[in-house]
Amino acid sequence: MSTYSIGIDIGGTNTDIGLVRDDGLCMDKKNLHTNEYLDAKVYVADICSKIKMLMAENKVEAIDGIGIAAPAGNFYTGCIENATNLNFKGVIDLPKLFHEHLDAPVVVSNDANAAAYGELVYGGAKGMRHFVMFTLGTGVGSGIVVDGKLVHGKTGGAGELGHAILIPEGRPCGCGRKGCLETYTSATGIRCTTLEMLEAMPSYDGPLSHVDPEKITSKMVGDAANDGDPLALMVFEKTGYWLGIAMANAVAFSGPEAVFLMGGPVKAGDVLLKPARESFKKHLCFVYDGSVEVRVSELPDNDAAILGAAALTKA
Repeated sequence: MSTYSIGIDIGGTNTDIGLVRDDGLCMDKKNLHTNEYLDAKVYVADICSKIKMLMAENKVEAIDGIGIAAPAGNFYTGCIENATNLNFKGVIDLPKLFHEHLDAPVVVSNDANAAAYGELVYGGAKGMRHFVMFTLGTGVGSGIVVDGKLVHGKTGGAGELGHAILIPEGRPCGCGRKGCLETYTSATGIRCTTLEMLEAMPSYDGPLSHVDPEKITSKMVGDAANDGDPLALMVFEKTGYWLGIAMANAVAFSGPEAVFLMGGPVKAGDVLLKPARESFKKHLCFVYDGSVEVRVSELPDNDAAILGAAALTKA
């Protein structure tokens, strides 16, 4: 008999709620606009109403648990702790709020850790004991699995490889420091590299030169690269080079079987993956030669965040 769990992905704009079967199938989904809520208590009450609707509509009487991927989510406390991109500020005790409406275990973590655990439970890392996940989006997150368990560290915030400094005194980062990996290999970083190269190459007359600089996106650059645009290809060569260094450094401290990549920029395909793998091989310490591979997440794009959150209930 199948069992079920709920996966919730909390974003600054939207919250996705999914009913997930134990084989990793997302049965059904609901959505809320996170940015419409100023009160966390009302927000959680509305999420719980959506969960009850999902269960009723799919004739599910019980769930094993509720997994929540949240910005600044702390695995140890179950709280959202001072998230900068949510309207409700301070420390939000999610288990306490959920238990006012539903009697089910609640597990909370950040989105990158959830993605890593989703890969372990439902994706390409099934059967692996050691791997690292990099999530490339507006920022860069990471989840580290060692001996089959997520690494949380003392505070619950271990694995912030997006905020490891790649280039000392480099680009300013939202964390307050300079030169973090996130500022170079995120979608935001790709856009920044593109603008820098457009400025440095005034004679360039390609598709990106005819777009308002304010409207250039990482996807736009990826599409141009796949169409053979030389400037866009150079942007992804640089991005892949930087990403390869970060992956090689991650291997040096955790000795994984694989490094997984997921997120919008990864969808550009080989224009990013080829230079990233080449840079990874170039910078990898020789003791790890042949022991680790770079792979793309096998979680389905549309349900990856929900599956990652639901997988936390298996932690």
